[in-house]
Amino acid sequence: MDKSGKDDIYYTLFGWMLSYVLGIRLNRLKIEEYLSALDVETMDLIHYASFMRCRMIQSLMIEGKAGFVWRTLFHSPVKIKELEDFKDLPNNDTHSPYTRFVWLSLLEDIGQKVKDKEGLLKSLDCYRVPGGGFSNMKGSSTATTNATVAALALIGQLTGYKYNNDIAYLQELQDDSGGFSAVKEAPVPDILSTATSLFILQCYNIPPNYSGTDFIEAHWLDNGGFSATLAEEISDVEYTLYGLLALSSVVKFKK
Repeated sequence: MDKSGKDDIYYTLFGWMLSYVLGIRLNRLKIEEYLSALDVETMDLIHYASFMRCRMIQSLMIEGKAGFVWRTLFHSPVKIKELEDFKDLPNNDTHSPYTRFVWLSLLEDIGQKVKDKEGLLKSLDCYRVPGGGFSNMKGSSTATTNATVAALALIGQLTGYKYNNDIAYLQELQDDSGGFSAVKEAPVPDILSTATSLFILQCYNIPPNYSGTDFIEAHWLDNGGFSATLAEEISDVEYTLYGLLALSSVVKFKK
């Protein structure tokens, strides 16, 4: 459910990913009933990608990894909408780092590859901010953690996770508390920015400047969930995934 208590495919995705990774058994009949009742054609890109990943998780639960990989490799490709066909894209931009990150994730989930890898990588130049990092807005003078992580994920996945100036820039964004903020000027770091930043640093095999463990644990509430920031005392399934992702990302470099 979302923060208002209404079921939503975006939040369902976080719950199902956690359930699959943690080995929590779900009712497969209810899963199919839920997915079948959704109006997929009217979904925006984020919810459409969430739906397709939920379908992937459903297949993994039924077929197991080996069966899923076999079907992905040797069956007819899944037909999906083209990126340009979606309305209400993030920032109304088909080329922004976050939009392209979601699109690449969607293609990976259904076993397809990017048609123009070089063109995609070149398009990121318009979003690179002088001094380091990326923005989801062309020509912006302010980098955001969301856009920087998305761009680094794209670059790493398409060319290999090699050290570069932008991953070095991200590493230096970490606060001495161990957290990362959405933007440099943000008043407090948050668990989403921290989780995604720590995860992409791990992908590049770059240790964070600070452990981050105490920061992450401070967001772990008594009910078992995680809060978005220290200023909040509520949790949901999305931030619980980010909290656990952040914890898993610091384990590798923990001394």
